[in-house]
Order: sequence, then C-alpha cells, then structure tokens
Amino acid sequence: MTVDYLIVGSGLSSLVFGALMANAGKNVKILESHEHPGGFGHTFTMAKKYTFNAQLHYVWDCGEGYTVNRVLQKLGLEQEITFERYDHQGFDHMRMPGYALDIPSDTSTLIQRLSDLFPKHQQSIQLFIEAVHEVRAGLKILSSPVQPLNLLRHFWQGIIAAQYVNSTLQDVFDRFRLPEAAQTLLALQWPDFLLPPKQLSFYAWVILFTSYQEGAFYPTQHFETVINALVKVIETNGGQVLLNQEVVNFLVNDKTVNGVQTIDRITHVTQDFTANTIICNMDPQKAAKMIGIEKFSKSVQKQLSYDYSPSNFMAYCVVKDLDLRDYGFGKWNMFHTEVTNLNEAFKRMYVNHDFSQPSFAITTPTLLTDDHRDCPENCQVIEFLTVANYEYFRELLEHDRKLYTQKKEEILNQILDVVEKYYIPNLRDHLVFQIAGSPTTNERFCHCPQGNSYGSSLTPKNMGPGRLTHRSSLQNFYFCNASSGYPGFAPTFWTGALLYQRLSGDVI
Repeated sequence: MTVDYLIVGSGLSSLVFGALMANAGKNVKILESHEHPGGFGHTFTMAKKYTFNAQLHYVWDCGEGYTVNRVLQKLGLEQEITFERYDHQGFDHMRMPGYALDIPSDTSTLIQRLSDLFPKHQQSIQLFIEAVHEVRAGLKILSSPVQPLNLLRHFWQGIIAAQYVNSTLQDVFDRFRLPEAAQTLLALQWPDFLLPPKQLSFYAWVILFTSYQEGAFYPTQHFETVINALVKVIETNGGQVLLNQEVVNFLVNDKTVNGVQTIDRITHVTQDFTANTIICNMDPQKAAKMIGIEKFSKSVQKQLSYDYSPSNFMAYCVVKDLDLRDYGFGKWNMFHTEVTNLNEAFKRMYVNHDFSQPSFAITTPTLLTDDHRDCPENCQVIEFLTVANYEYFRELLEHDRKLYTQKKEEILNQILDVVEKYYIPNLRDHLVFQIAGSPTTNERFCHCPQGNSYGSSLTPKNMGPGRLTHRSSLQNFYFCNASSGYPGFAPTFWTGALLYQRLSGDVI
C-alpha cells in the first residue's frame, strides 16, 4: 500500500514529524534499521537492571511556550511529558586547576562571577557577554520568516549578528581580549559540540549557551518516555514504526523518489515500500550516494559536501552505596579540564590520542529526577563524555580488538583518576557497573557515518547560509535530520515541526 509519508529513520526529528502528520490524519510509516526507535535518543538496558540513554544529557527550549512545549501541546502530550529544570544558579559547573565557575541563568550574575574571578578584565567581560546576547537576538530575527517591519525594528541586531557569520568562538574571544582562563571557563562545555574554540562556529556556541541560560532541562521520566510517547501517537493514529528494516536502495524514476527497498535484519527478507512523499531521516550524504549524487542539483550537491562532526568516547557507570550529592553533584553538569587551553586539550585527545590530562563532561541522570527507573535502590548513574577520533578507533577495532578494548579502558581509567583526585576519592570502590562506547560504537548502533555525533560539524563553514536544508531538489523527497536542520533535542524537535508546517500548511 502506498502511504502518504514514508519516513526513513526514526531519529527524533522524524518521530516529531511523523507524530504531527499522523495526528493530522495522514498515513505515516517509519522504517528503522535499529531494534529501538529514537536514534541517539534511544534508551538501552544493561545487565537487565541498569538503564541509560544513548547520547542525550540535557536539553533546552522545554519551558512553557517554547519549542518543545508547543509541539507537545499540539500532540496533546504536554501533561504526559514533563521536564525538571536544572539549578538556575548553576546549570553547568566549570572546573579547571585554580578556577571554578557555575554558569547561572541570570546574565548579570554571570558577569559578576566572571568579574570577581578576573577583576582587571571586567569591561571586556561585560562587552563580550553583551555581544553574545545581541548576536542571539539578531539570529532569532535572521532565522524568522521575513517580516519587513520586524526586520526594520531590529535592523541593528541583525547587522551585528551577520558580522560573525564566519567567526569561530576563538575569533570572538580574541576580539574582546578575554584572558585565557576566562575563555576556558566559558567554553568548557565544548563536549556539547565536540569542537574546540578555534574550530567551533560562534553562532553554534551562542545558540547553545544562551538557550541553556533560558532553561536547562531533563525529562521527568527520562528520554525513553519522550520517544515512546511519539511512537504511540503515530501508532494510535494508524501509522507504523517498523524496526530492523535497513534501507538498501531508493526507488527512483529519473528525479522522482517513489520509495525504498529494505532488508529485514532478522529474517533477511527484502521488501519494497512506496509513498507519495519520502522523508529522509538517515544521513543525507549516505542517502545521496545511494540515490546517485548526480541526480541532485548543483547547489544541493554543494550543500551535501559538509564535513562530519567529530565523534565521542562515552562511559556509562553505576555506583552503589554512594550518594553523589555528598561530593558536589546535583541538578547540574560538571565540566572539567586538566589542560587550560582547550584548543591544546582537544588536539591532545583527538589528534594525538593522549588522554593523560583529559577534558571531559560528567553527567548524573539519577540526580535530575525523582523517577529512578534507571537503576536499583542505593545505586546512582554517573556518565563521562569526551571526544575521540573515529579513524583511530576503527583501525584499532579492525586490526587488534584487544588493543581497542585496552584503549577504551585506558581512557576511562585516566578520567577516573582525575575524578578521584578532585571529586570522589573512593569512586572505584563503589563502581558496580561500567561500560564504554567509542566512535565505532556510535557507527554500529546508531548507523551514523564515521561515528559522527552531530551530523555535519559545527564549524562556521557548515553553520552559514549555505547549510543543507529540507530541500533535496528531487521530487517527493525531503531531508529531515540534524545535518539538514540542527543537532540537539530542541533543534531536532523544531526541524521535524518546521518540515511538518511547510508540507501541511498548519502552524504550530
């Protein structure tokens, strides 16, 4: 049967799109090659009792009236899916030798805390933070539907934002002459991008930093509830989410995409699926190669030439009979670096594969909500995240699996050494479970090319006006994922919602 919308991949943006279309009465079918829906948002269980989310840690735009809330209201899920807010006095705790800064929601408080740490640079700090919020306001104007009166009213903010289109975060730090230690504290959530200041788009940093200031959140019942609720909306309205269906070919007639061919990863049976409209949630580059890159317009071919984002190392751990709140953890994330120059720290880990002085993030999901379904009583989850080089780990895995496993253990132990030195002296005594994932794990379980964590890399080149959009130039075929929108929980929500609005004419 030919359906209205055939969606290839069940990442968050496609689940949002599918749920909205199904809710509007359209016939929706989603094909997912994994055994779980949700992409990087899926939840998995280990040892039959410990539950972890694949990659999502904290999110923004979940407050009343914001992006995620508006979509949930449209779907009637705003009462079922609720969120807990991180500590507004310090949602990110930045730590480095000799310095500590808790990032607050209030901008004036942030300026004061930085000024107290760097009194000789108070003016440059003030000017930098003011510029950040001016650019954020300008980006909101530039990314909104064109309204001449609104553009005229905020013309200056738009001009200020446009000046930074090719700027890295490091460029702007240098422009305002911030001291290196202040730069490091402000940019220490770099694992959220997996790029150092000299490579990271200033736009990308501004959007994330200011959005988390407006509110950092975690789902009350964990991310699995979000994924399951979206799937339920689709299925309740007559749609289907078919798992273990790997797309091996696109059915194309000239420049019109009519459907796909899949192979069932369990039964190995092949099947053709057709639809009036095909939504591509899989990596656009990968899809384009399967279809034939020459079938796309020259402009879309250029947009498809993006670089992939770096990948990551992730360790999922469980401690027993230890309350992490007694050691400085709570409703916030912790970011730590041993090397104070983040550009150098990134190079050591990503280029030289040297984690002896790591820079990394620490998240503690069990402290963010009273719903403790993720582990047994007297246990708490603690997770560690940093960057890792895909090619390096791929070669280790292909040539010597023992060395591959040893490298993962080495990285985790070097991180644990730092954690025991500065935060939890006896952490290893309480570890009852640990498992580490590498870039090849990302590729294997989430089917992301080169293990990329965010689709296209968040550099100025990939964040500018030439960025890929939903438009593919082919008939009946649209992109809908992090590389054709933006990565992260709220941005992928909005990517799916925007495509829904464009194709349906409805307004959220």
